[in-house]
Amino acid sequence: MVEAFQNIEIGLLLLLFGLGVVAFIISTVSGGGGALILVPVLNWLIGTPSTAPVLNLGTFIGRPVRLILFWKHINWKVFWYYVPAALCGAWIAGWIFSELNVDWLKFFVGLFLISTLFQYRFGKKKQSFVMKYRYFVPLGLAVSILGTIIGALGPVLNPFYLNIGLEKEDLIATKTANSFFMGVAQISSYSFFGLLDNTLWIFGIVLGLGAALGNWLGKLFLSKMKSSLFRKFLIALMVISGFIMMYDLLKSFF
Repeated sequence: MVEAFQNIEIGLLLLLFGLGVVAFIISTVSGGGGALILVPVLNWLIGTPSTAPVLNLGTFIGRPVRLILFWKHINWKVFWYYVPAALCGAWIAGWIFSELNVDWLKFFVGLFLISTLFQYRFGKKKQSFVMKYRYFVPLGLAVSILGTIIGALGPVLNPFYLNIGLEKEDLIATKTANSFFMGVAQISSYSFFGLLDNTLWIFGIVLGLGAALGNWLGKLFLSKMKSSLFRKFLIALMVISGFIMMYDLLKSFF
C-alpha cells in the first residue's frame, strides 16, 4: 500500500478529493446522481475497468457521515424489504463483473432515467406509478446487480422512493441506509474476485473522504430547500445522469 501511494501523483489525489466533495454536495441536494456524473471523469482519469470499483468504494466510505446526519429520517420498512435482496445481488454482480462485459446495460438504464422527465411531467407530479413495499425485494436484487457492474446507479431508485411517498430527508436517509449495507457486499465481492488492488484502494479512500465532506455540506443546503424544488432537482439529475450514461456508452463505439 505504501509503495503504491508513493507512485501516485499528489495532484491526482487532490483532484479525486475535490471531485468527491462537489459530486456529493450535488448528490445530497438532488437525491443522488452525483456519483454517476463522476463516471465519465473517472473513466478518463483512471480507466474504465477501474471506475466501478473505485466509485463504489468511494461512495461507501462517504456514506457513514450521511447515515449519521440523516439517521432519524430512515424508513425502516423500505430498508428491510430492500437490503437482503440487494446483498445477494451484489455478490452475483461481482462474479458477472469479473467474467463478462455488460456495458450495453447502460443504454436501458439511461433511457429509463431520461423518461422520468415525462413520467413526472417536468416535476409537476408527485407520483407517476403505484409503488408497494414488496416491490423493493426484486428491485433491490436488480439495482444491486446493475450498480455493482456499472459503478453508480443511485438515480434509478429515486422514482420508486418518490412513488412510495418519500421526499427530501426521508428519501436521502432511506436510500443511504440501503446503499450502505449494499456497499458492504459490493466491496467484499470486488475484493474476493480480485478487482481492487492497492492503487485502487487509495483512489477510493481519497474519493470517499471528499464524499464525506460533500455529504455534510450538502445537508446544510438541503435543510433550506422546499420539497417542490427538491423534486425538480431530483428529476433534473436523473435526466442528466441518463444522458451521461448513454453518452458514455455510445462513445465507446466510435
